[in-house]
Amino acid sequence: MSNTDVGKKKNLYIAEKPSVAKQFAEALGVNTNSSGRRGYIEAGEHIFTWCVGHLVSMSYPEVYDEKYKSWRMETLPFLPKEFLYEVIPSVKEQFQQVTGLMEREDIGCIYVCTDSGREGEYIYRLVASFCKNLKAEERRVWIDSQTKEEILRGIREAKLESAYDSLAKAAYLRAKEDYLMGINFSRVLTLRYGRALAKSLGKEKSALIAVGRVMSCVLAMIVQREWEIRRFQKTVFYKALGDFSLEEGGEAGLLCEFRSREDSPYYKEKDLYKNIGFLQKEKGEEFLGVFSPLPREGRVTALEKKKESKNPPLLYNLAELQNECSKSLKISPDECLKLVQELYEKKMCTYPRTDARVLSTAVAKEIEKNIQGLLSFPPYAKYAKEVLAMDSLKSIARSRYTDDKKITDHYAIIPTGQGAGQYNSLSYQGKRVLDFIIRRFLSIFYPAAEYKRIALEIEVSGECFTANEKVLTKEGYLCLYQKKEKNKEASTGDLAGKGNGQEQDDLDSEEAVTESGNPKLSELKKGAKLYLQELKLKEGETQPPKRYTSGSMILAMENAGKLIEDEELRAQIKGSGIGTSATRAGILSKLEKNEYIHLEKKNQQLSPSELGEKIVQILSKSIPALLNPTLTASWEKGLSYVEGGEISEEEYMRKLEAFVEKNTNKVKGL
Repeated sequence: MSNTDVGKKKNLYIAEKPSVAKQFAEALGVNTNSSGRRGYIEAGEHIFTWCVGHLVSMSYPEVYDEKYKSWRMETLPFLPKEFLYEVIPSVKEQFQQVTGLMEREDIGCIYVCTDSGREGEYIYRLVASFCKNLKAEERRVWIDSQTKEEILRGIREAKLESAYDSLAKAAYLRAKEDYLMGINFSRVLTLRYGRALAKSLGKEKSALIAVGRVMSCVLAMIVQREWEIRRFQKTVFYKALGDFSLEEGGEAGLLCEFRSREDSPYYKEKDLYKNIGFLQKEKGEEFLGVFSPLPREGRVTALEKKKESKNPPLLYNLAELQNECSKSLKISPDECLKLVQELYEKKMCTYPRTDARVLSTAVAKEIEKNIQGLLSFPPYAKYAKEVLAMDSLKSIARSRYTDDKKITDHYAIIPTGQGAGQYNSLSYQGKRVLDFIIRRFLSIFYPAAEYKRIALEIEVSGECFTANEKVLTKEGYLCLYQKKEKNKEASTGDLAGKGNGQEQDDLDSEEAVTESGNPKLSELKKGAKLYLQELKLKEGETQPPKRYTSGSMILAMENAGKLIEDEELRAQIKGSGIGTSATRAGILSKLEKNEYIHLEKKNQQLSPSELGEKIVQILSKSIPALLNPTLTASWEKGLSYVEGGEISEEEYMRKLEAFVEKNTNKVKGL
């Protein structure tokens, strides 16, 4: 059919990738192998094309004026009144194909099918801004997975593109912000410090100092942690451990540690580290002599028995999944994103670039079909069958795992239950990532894990020894993560699938006096006699701060520079992150590419290079605001305010230009 054939108006679907365009075509019943056209698929009333990522970019300063081609102090700050954009040369042919289709007379409606997020919106808006004869109606398809049902729902419920104008404004502002800070600060700092930096590194040419709103802040966090490690001075101490028996003349087996009390002559003594360890071995040996000869009778002076429960963790968002992959698979956030994106494109999981860790009410009401789909996956069929029989399935919409207020663009990453036929074609790591997602998803329907905790204090010869035991009594959701051992209570277990960070931590990190729980210990009462059979000193030492791993850094970025382990606390400060779920992995990759940091592949630890450290030193004297995680996060928060219509585009731009102008002029005057 030629472009001039007049008849029923056609629908044009614009995706971000060819593979996604083909999935939309297949969902609408179009044979994707029959069109024979280059750059798009046309069949009947449907046309499908794609953007291959960005087709348009912001122009370099020299496009505005040739004088900006050379880096000179007098041309800074560079703050254009209007921003210029240009087609990326390598994709010019596809750009012409897409814009040509958008301006065709027979196009009645354009369905925007780029990724459902800020960046996807920006990709389309830039292309549309180059279309001078765009007459078709524009509608936005917003989907959470690429299953046929979800694609058809997204098309059916597509809103007018104008409904996403605030999202587009935030997208344009984010790009302008990165552009203005990058151009101005990189140029002025390079001009001011580039030669001195190169000289300090033993190089002749001036060194380029590349900085950015998020990139510099993250670099500073890595450098600061390295400096803390270097300044650290370890402290060696000696713990006194007593081995008790429950009966006189019985076999020892209850290991307790000395804990200094206020009535002890050792309390807060300068030779005692945190009231538990002697700083001098001689002092520790002197202490052991107090109890000679052994055995010694002791008495239980305090005893606490209580039940504890641990609920299944919240679902994965991208940051949590990237941290999991860094910890368990030793792969970078960028590699994790590629793997989960592949799962998404194979319709096996929902949209990955999400910050939410809960379900929406609408999805919770239809979640049974996702679980039904998992019956086709042999490793998970047993658990899916159990969940389908649980009452929790009906009440999940009223649980902590469903909360519309904690969702902005997309809900948490969950399995769709589809794609079982492609499971065997996944790489080993792809299967592992899917395993994480499926087990975490299924776990929210299971009851909490239950523990029995016993804490006791034993007084012997006027001194106090303490012990804690925590025993798993009901595995609850942990059945998804450990191999069951018959007739054995244990606080640890083997993870199905060779380990899964968060849940494996739940299994492995519990304190236990004995390996599988001491049955007689649970029978103890306050005032009961115990018998100290053996005493020894155990050497220990304080540990330096840990380097960030690629995964823990992603979590720290999500939480405004704070590495918060507790998920409840993380949830409280949600929305104050550095960067977004879509950009954080790329920031680390860029820092590594610029040789500002090193990434140790084996353990995913991050450390700064000499160049990276010197750049942080320069920034701390020139533009310290770029190193402040809270301030950096506030810029991201501001973009979310624009997106929500709480502040205007003009107000944000005024603050941005003032910040860039003030700090550029400050460096010029140094």
